[in-house]
Formats: sequence, structure tokens, C-alpha cells
Amino acid sequence: MTLPRLDRVRPATRRPVSAAVLVLHGGSPDNRRPADGLRLPYLRMVPFARSLAAAGARRGVDVALLRYRYRGWNAPDLDPVQDARWALRDVRARHGDVPVVLVGHSMGGRAALRVGGDEGVVGVAGLAPWIERGEPYAHLAGQAVLIAHGDRERMTDPRASLRFAQRVATVSDRVARFDVHGDGHAMLRRAAAWHDLVTHFALGALGLEPFTEAVAKAMAAGDPEGLEVPLEDP
Repeated sequence: MTLPRLDRVRPATRRPVSAAVLVLHGGSPDNRRPADGLRLPYLRMVPFARSLAAAGARRGVDVALLRYRYRGWNAPDLDPVQDARWALRDVRARHGDVPVVLVGHSMGGRAALRVGGDEGVVGVAGLAPWIERGEPYAHLAGQAVLIAHGDRERMTDPRASLRFAQRVATVSDRVARFDVHGDGHAMLRRAAAWHDLVTHFALGALGLEPFTEAVAKAMAAGDPEGLEVPLEDP
């Protein structure tokens, strides 16, 4: 039987785990071939995991990359959603009721947002998330949600993520959405800005530091000013 897997990014120092971040990679709409750690969707998220692990090392943050059973979303089974919930159970089994932030890209962003209201989750970051019409959002009430999308995107729709952020903003006053000018789906041209945004959002959602000024202002502004914020370089 194919099983999901958590690839942990070891922190620089050993401390008791007080929080966790789960990183979810992308995929495709329909594909039941096994996922692996050598494909671009997975490798694309490794630098995010490393940035998070480095920043959280001395604060007891456990960071892990979720490797799905299959490469696809595979409706109606929603395999990445099942795997994300498996990962949340694994975190609780290992570390108890620690707060968890989910960071997902593309299909992984969709999966992260789907389980963003689950037990223990205190924040969700969706990067270039794949959003379809009718995407559920009520379960994100009161949740800290970050969405970021490049303006050179060719794989997922920035307009869809904006509409989704607007809906979430009706049930939560902690929603921020950023436009990453000059970058596309691979998040390579402005990699440092993506990594900095996500890392500090995660630490803020976990209560380990205040949200950055840009994120705090976006959350306070709400719709529309806080949902189309140009992302500045760190």
C-alpha cells in the first residue's frame, strides 16, 4: 500500500517541540502515480522548508515536508486533503497538541486551505493556490490566512485567489493577500521575498513573533486594500 510520508527538516539545535509547520507541495488535477521527492513540485518547496527550519530552530519549531501518496487531487477522493489530515494526526501523535501552520503551493495550497480549520491549525499560507469556484471557506472563520500570487502566473488564477480571499475576509479579520509582481508559478525570480513573507507569517501565526508590519497592515485593512498588496523585497 502507498502511504504518505513526512520528510522532516532538522533544526540546528535540539529543543522540545512547541510548534510545527507542515509544507505541502503541488501536483495535478488527476494523477494516481506515486509522488516522490525528485519532482519539481516537491523540490520547489524545499527552500521554504529550510527557511522555516532555520528561523524556528531555537524556538522548538518542527518543520516537515509532506510527500503525498499520489501526484493528483483526484476528485472526489481528494487524496492530498486526506494526506494532510494524516500529517496533522502524525504531528499530534509525536508532539501532542502543539499549534500548526500549513504552507502549501498550488495544489498544496488548495489542500492546506481545505484543512485550515482542522484541530490544532493556527495559520494557513496558500502560495499561488489552485482555487476553483465553490471552494469552501466558512471553516476558516477567525483563522490567520495568507495568500500570495505572482502577476506572471500561468498555471493557477490570481483572480480566483483574490475572490477566495474576499470570501474568507467575510469570516475572518486576519486575512492578507499579496501580489508578487514580476514572478510566476515557480516563485524563483523573487524567491527571497516569498521565503521571507512565508517564514515570518508562520512565526507570527504561531505566536513566536509579531506579524510583520506589511502583514499586520494588510490584515487590519481587510477587503479591498489588504487583499491586493504589492509584495516588497525584504
